[in-house]
Amino acid sequence: MDARRILHEVNEAAARAKRVASGQSGTLRVGFVESVSWHGVVPDSFREFRERQPDAELQLKPASSFEHTEAVHSGRLDAGFVFTIANIGRELAQLPIASLNLMLAAAKGHPLTKFKRLRLRDLNDAAFVWFPRRESPAYYDRLMHECFRGGLKSPHIVQEGVNEATILSLVSCGLGVAFVSSATRWRCPESVALLPVADLKLPLPFALIWRKANASPLLVKFIDDVRLLSGP
Repeated sequence: MDARRILHEVNEAAARAKRVASGQSGTLRVGFVESVSWHGVVPDSFREFRERQPDAELQLKPASSFEHTEAVHSGRLDAGFVFTIANIGRELAQLPIASLNLMLAAAKGHPLTKFKRLRLRDLNDAAFVWFPRRESPAYYDRLMHECFRGGLKSPHIVQEGVNEATILSLVSCGLGVAFVSSATRWRCPESVALLPVADLKLPLPFALIWRKANASPLLVKFIDDVRLLSGP
């Protein structure tokens, strides 16, 4: 009886190992930036994974691009959907997905919503909701440089918000205006208007990143799915 049980367990273990090796089961850990998870490649890739690998576990973690890049480097995540403004390093590979633009979020009825053609210099008297520099030092510095170049030399920051959901909430209640990505249109509160700023030229490249040395079959399948979803 014991011999049969042991043989059964050995066979089960071998079968599990085979499923993992073929990418039919196992665990895939993916990080994503919450602000771009409402529409398009990111949610579509998660749905595709669940449909194609029903026996695999998909662990999802929302956080900042900076946190995800560090986690992929260290092996705590298999892949991450991130903004790639900063250099991701030689150990990581990336699959470009899109390039987003920045827009100004303002509560409907705010004086700035009356402008027909908004420019950076028009924002000198505006109260801003901003993000802490620690969340993305490279993006923070480039945005400040772009503002300075366009005549917004010292944005009047009245409040910080650690993520776009918090920032939009603060904008909605009239605390200030904020720069947000164009992907915000997919989940923008009804009380908030998204305004183009004519001379704000700071594209936000968005990509899937992973460690080149990661040979996970599930990761390979996931990358292939994302490549198909993101188009030629």
